Amino acid sequence: MEAGTELLQRDFWSTVGLTGSYEEVTMVTATLLTYLGLFVLPIFVIGAPSNEPLSIEPPVTSGDCKRCCDPEEPPSPTTEARTTAGYHPLPYLVPEVRPYINITILKGDKGERGDRGIHGKLGKEGPPGQRGPQGPKGNKGQMGIPGDPCKQHYGAFSVGRKKALHSSEYYQTLVFDTVFVNLYGHFNMFKGKFYCYVPGIYFFSLNIHTWNFKETYMHIMCNDQEKVILYAQPSDRSIMQSQSLMLELQENDEIWVRLYKRERENAIYSDDVDIYITFSGYLIKPNIEP
Repeated sequence: MEAGTELLQRDFWSTVGLTGSYEEVTMVTATLLTYLGLFVLPIFVIGAPSNEPLSIEPPVTSGDCKRCCDPEEPPSPTTEARTTAGYHPLPYLVPEVRPYINITILKGDKGERGDRGIHGKLGKEGPPGQRGPQGPKGNKGQMGIPGDPCKQHYGAFSVGRKKALHSSEYYQTLVFDTVFVNLYGHFNMFKGKFYCYVPGIYFFSLNIHTWNFKETYMHIMCNDQEKVILYAQPSDRSIMQSQSLMLELQENDEIWVRLYKRERENAIYSDDVDIYITFSGYLIKPNIEP
């Protein structure tokens, strides 16, 4: 077994790089161990360094005598250090005791209400609110006194025609050439139409003279609607024929006379001297509430 150990040691040192006999290697090893012990031994004797800070002793004055066997005492702090660092002679801090007073048990009864103060300044005006719902309609008031006669409303016209008229391929408007009454110019002579500017109830009448052996076929129109017809059958003698009616008109309504288009021999008579054809109308009652 000793022979095997010696063989292993030789292989180790040969690997490290040392060559020589086994005795030489053993001698070198012993020398190294000796030097290593010289360095390690003082560490165990003196001790490892500690992390505690080293205490620096204050210099001893000439007036203070101290024996070597006396225990060390920490230097007493100065007056300034006591003030700034909160020095306390005890080894621990004593907690500060503050008395606590329950104010609720000292609260008195509720006092009387004071006088009301003066009003403050008015604030800025806010935005207007939304419009409320419409209220119910009130009762009708009493009738007022009659107004100025100059401000009352009227409407009237009366016109005539001296020329005869025969039917054509289309409807024809009966145009008049003579004015008897045209109050405020409500009847347009160029168009042959009466325009309503004062709403209310009107009375109208149409008079014509028929032609011998010819048919008479006409309408009194309100806007584009046929209201009444004036008709006369063919005859060997001519006669006067008339038509009248009352209408309730609204503002801007149009009243005029229309001759029917040519399907039969249709005509109205006149001799360019006398007036055989007339058209009249006037306001009976305006639609103005009192």
